[in-house]
Amino acid sequence: MSEHATDRFRVAPDHPALPGHFPGNPLVPGVVVLDRVAAALEARGVVLAGFAQVKFAATLKPGEDARIELEPRDARWRFRVLRDADVVAAGEALAR
Repeated sequence: MSEHATDRFRVAPDHPALPGHFPGNPLVPGVVVLDRVAAALEARGVVLAGFAQVKFAATLKPGEDARIELEPRDARWRFRVLRDADVVAAGEALAR
């Protein structure tokens, strides 16, 4: 794929990863955010080998809308996960 791609997602308040992830102030765990990035890549036929240089810059709460931006770079994909204009996470996904 040689074009940029985007996906949207929202993590439901009853997601099984949320209990205990800060009772009273639930936050979406980073692993759930990366799982959504992985799913977006796999939907495009990418076989994921792993992630590199991932940085989490802002929080995402259950029920908030998020957008994934994907940009192919050889065997890597740059990604950003945004909540409105705020970058929640950014990094590279490595393809096999």
